[in-house]
Parts: sequence; structure tokens; C-alpha cells
Amino acid sequence: MSVPVLELRGVRAGYGRIEVLHGVDLVVPERSIVALLGPNGTGKSTTLKIASGQLKPSAGCVHVAGHHVNGANADALARAGVCLIPEGRGIFPNLTVVENLRMATFTKASFSQIEERTYATFPRLQERRRQLAGTMSGGEQQMLAMARALATDPKLLMLDELSMGLAPLIVTELYRIVGEIAKQGVAILLVEQFARTALRVADFAAVMVHGRIRAVGQPADLEDKLSAAYLGGAA
Repeated sequence: MSVPVLELRGVRAGYGRIEVLHGVDLVVPERSIVALLGPNGTGKSTTLKIASGQLKPSAGCVHVAGHHVNGANADALARAGVCLIPEGRGIFPNLTVVENLRMATFTKASFSQIEERTYATFPRLQERRRQLAGTMSGGEQQMLAMARALATDPKLLMLDELSMGLAPLIVTELYRIVGEIAKQGVAILLVEQFARTALRVADFAAVMVHGRIRAVGQPADLEDKLSAAYLGGAA
């Protein structure tokens, strides 16, 4: 079997004396989309912070492509191919689209290659290339955040609440692009409050409740677990 792009084993973590993750086990295989689902406040975003090096675990192990990376900082993990698009998108609103893309050339990719890939994947950004990023629509800003992430040529792309604040048609388009990115060989771990939206593209899903993974499997097998996790609400 191939080595997972990301593996968390018995990870515990928190903020100060408050423990948020209570022994999390999670695997993201190569070339797959894994949806991490559950109600707000269950530890999903904290899990992404652990995986991206923004927060260090108090116990357990983090492996990236088979390498033990506990203690590695976010910069080191980014250079190893781990890329996180945080909630709120993480673009430079006072720079144009082109200037935002140019910021990604630290990866040694040529700017022409970055632009070519960006406009092939997100044609709308070519129309907005001279526009200040902060004046674009929320969907266009999310496209720019994804384009900047892809410019780093990631092995693992993590998305935190991709659909937040966006119209359903835009969300559908973004998740179509997520599926295309995975087909290109990028493993994807996504956190999404609206479970059914994520399950349309996910190969596997993990249900998190109160800082623990309660179930893992293929989307079709998790209906009951999801309903329980969301306390009978819309999932």
C-alpha cells in the first residue's frame, strides 16, 4: 500500500489548559479527497492547524508522506508540500490578482507558469487580473486563494470552510474544481460545515464530535453517524 500523504496518530492538542483534540486518528491517502465533518466547535479547524504546523500536538504523532514531523513549523511543512487555505481565504486584499500570484513565485516556479495554470483553472481570474483582490466577489477571492495555493505545487491541500458566505452556484463550481485538482494528483483534506456539499466530491469522510473521530468511511456509509453528529439537524 502507498504511504498516506498525511497521518495523525493519537493526536492531542489544545490551547493553554483546554484540550480540544482527544486522541485523533486520521489518514489522508494519496490522490484522495477526505472530508472532515462535524458541528462547529468540535476541533476540525484545530486539526488543520496541527497538520499545517501552526499548532503543536501535546501528544501523538503527525506524519507527512511517511515522515515524522512533530515540531516542524508551518514554513517547513509548506516547503514539504503542505498547504492550508484558512477560513477567510488568506489573500492580500490591497494587491491585484496578478500581484497576489506573483507573491507565490518564492516556490521557484516561473511566473508565466503560475499564470498559465491559474487562468486555465480559473478563467474568471484572467478577466480580473488587474483588479484589487479585495474588491472582487467572495467566490472570486476564494478562487484566487486556491490559485495561490496551487502555485506552490502542494502534495496536500487543506481547505477550511470553502463555502462560507458564498452562493450555492459558486460553491458548486468551486467543488467541481476541487475534484479536478484531486484528479491531478493533489491529496485534499477539507473541513466543511455543510456536510452534504463536501460529500458530493469526497472519497472518504471522517465524522468528528467533541474532539474525537467517531466514524470514518465512504460517504454513503456515514448517513447515520452524520445525522447523530448534527443532532438531527441539516447535514
